[in-house]
Amino acid sequence: MEAVGLAVDAVGVAVIVIAIGIAGGAFARDLRGELPFQEAYRGLRQSIGRGILLGLELLVAGDIIRTVAVAPTFVSVGVLAGIVLIRTFLSFSLEVELTGRWPWQSRTSFPPVAGEGADAE
Repeated sequence: MEAVGLAVDAVGVAVIVIAIGIAGGAFARDLRGELPFQEAYRGLRQSIGRGILLGLELLVAGDIIRTVAVAPTFVSVGVLAGIVLIRTFLSFSLEVELTGRWPWQSRTSFPPVAGEGADAE
């Protein structure tokens, strides 16, 4: 199980690295395609953020596998709880950065943007 946990961790790191590479390539393509820098940069940040979110989820899964399946002790479970809390905070922060809302908020919970909605003219 230790090897499985390490393999899941390796996949998580690989996902982050690959996402950064793909996002960088897309950013360069967007700049060559005459897209304004601000829009290209926003796309870069969102793509990297999505890759980090997926990678963090895999890293947490690897930590859980190694901690719970191998030799669960109060100390190892406590360390796992700290790691999961930190990574969960990072995931929530990235979600807010990417979407502008908390993960538990629906898209309809925000007031419409100026110019949208029933009373727009």
